Amino acid sequence: MEYQVDLDVFHGPLDLLLYLVKRDEIDLRDIPIARVAGQFVEFLGVLPVIDVERAGEFLVMAATLMELKSKLLLPGSDESAAREEDPRQELVRQLLEYKRFKDAAALLEQQAERQNCRLSRQPPPPVAPSGPAPLRPVELWDLVSAFGRLLRETLSLAPQQISIVQTQLHVYTEMVLERLRRENRLPLSALFTPPHTRSRLVGFFLAILELTRSLRIWAEQDEVFGDIWVSLPPGDAPL
Repeated sequence: MEYQVDLDVFHGPLDLLLYLVKRDEIDLRDIPIARVAGQFVEFLGVLPVIDVERAGEFLVMAATLMELKSKLLLPGSDESAAREEDPRQELVRQLLEYKRFKDAAALLEQQAERQNCRLSRQPPPPVAPSGPAPLRPVELWDLVSAFGRLLRETLSLAPQQISIVQTQLHVYTEMVLERLRRENRLPLSALFTPPHTRSRLVGFFLAILELTRSLRIWAEQDEVFGDIWVSLPPGDAPL
């Protein structure tokens, strides 16, 4: 049997596509389809391991990108090229619309966080001394990319017999938290302890995603494609 996990934190293929465009600082209205399509396909090597059912949505987008790539590579006369609409326009329209709603949702979330920080009829709590400058918070797809590199390094993508594992997600989350309580800050790869079976790697990865989503741990990196560091939020002192 395939090891399947139902995960509800992935935002769909448009979110991944927008992440690739933003990460490489690409003009949204002039997307280099060949380059983006290749990077998109790289992520497809990881997504079916994490969530088999949702991978179908990403396969459809990959097929769309490949179709656009083939259209752009077809030779055509200057006259016909002037008459025909750029085949990327529909995809650009969808991305712009998705970005508009995502930015609006992020703005509402920021306003809600600011409102929650307000205190009425009492002075604010003392501000703790500022430490080192914070690193860049990572996005979901940064974690997926790092997990893909880890899978390749541990050869867990090689054919192997998969057995059903009954370990609950909370077991992995407690293991991650216990490790961080002892050492406070670790590189992402250090949280994936042996044996490096596929089910165990996926279990740890889902635990890290859940803990990151609930803000029980922080994931940061100093530069794009750099090492991702995981730590406890301020105030959670190690044992």
